[in-house]
Amino acid sequence: MKNLFSVLRSDEVNDELLRVIETIVDASKEIAFRVRQGALAGVLGSTQDENIQGETQKHLDIISNQLLKDLLLANSAVAAIASEEEDTVVAGHEAGKYLVAFDPLDGSSNIDINGQIGTIFSIYSALDLIPHHSELQFQQQGQQQVCAGYVFYGPSTLLAITTGKGTRCFTLDSTQGNFLLTADKIQIAADTQEFAINMSNARFWNQAMRAYIDDLVLGETGPRAKRFNMRWNAAMVGDVHRVLTRSGIFLYPSDTRNAKQPAKLRLLYEANPMAMLIENAGGKACSETQRILDIQPQQLHERVAVILGSANEVDECLNYLRR
Repeated sequence: MKNLFSVLRSDEVNDELLRVIETIVDASKEIAFRVRQGALAGVLGSTQDENIQGETQKHLDIISNQLLKDLLLANSAVAAIASEEEDTVVAGHEAGKYLVAFDPLDGSSNIDINGQIGTIFSIYSALDLIPHHSELQFQQQGQQQVCAGYVFYGPSTLLAITTGKGTRCFTLDSTQGNFLLTADKIQIAADTQEFAINMSNARFWNQAMRAYIDDLVLGETGPRAKRFNMRWNAAMVGDVHRVLTRSGIFLYPSDTRNAKQPAKLRLLYEANPMAMLIENAGGKACSETQRILDIQPQQLHERVAVILGSANEVDECLNYLRR
């Protein structure tokens, strides 16, 4: 089997970007070890603190964030980092060529139940003429990402990654400590009969989104005339991995609970990297109004609605929203 870095070199990824990816991978291996140890490592449970998002932090959130932060800031190729757990941009090296944004532990509500969790990351080239520690560095469209991926801490530890030349999946060989290629150039089927959405929020969705989901639930007896199955992991990384593996559509629509914050998922740390992975696997990724990778960010912790997965099903959903 081919290992991660031989595959990236065959894609002509430059040495400095390889170093940044290697740093993220090294941190993820340590996080994977802590996850496997669970209560034995004292990493379960919540703290008394909240992050910048207003979410209660888990012990493993803090540990994962600190591991990634420390290793990345020690890498001279990293100009700055942005994390879901940090209030502001954290400066790295002024001469660094790359920016890294990450969600250190997606699905942290699943930690204490031994559920699905993961690390999501995104890499951009640092911009000239802008201070390396400025928030403006990260106001780049998702289509400017040079690499995106996630590490999925499940029964096996998986890495899904793209540098713009297809989406691949690697599995961590714990005996050797290497990520080995197990799925090359993934292609998502254009049609699907699976959807992932948090149905408990249905009363807060707009009428068009409710109509779309209602028709999926009606199955063979409804206007779609085929059965759909719902899946929901309460961790974007798990739901997106299922889409990459066997097709599907993942939705986290806007809702009416908070007028100032109508969406939940973060553009920089979640929507953009997942959109790059999905598009490089032949799928589509949109907000309710446009392609996610075309969105011009306005702030570091900006949130967006997310609809991604099998191309024809994403189009079908968007048709409902345009009615």
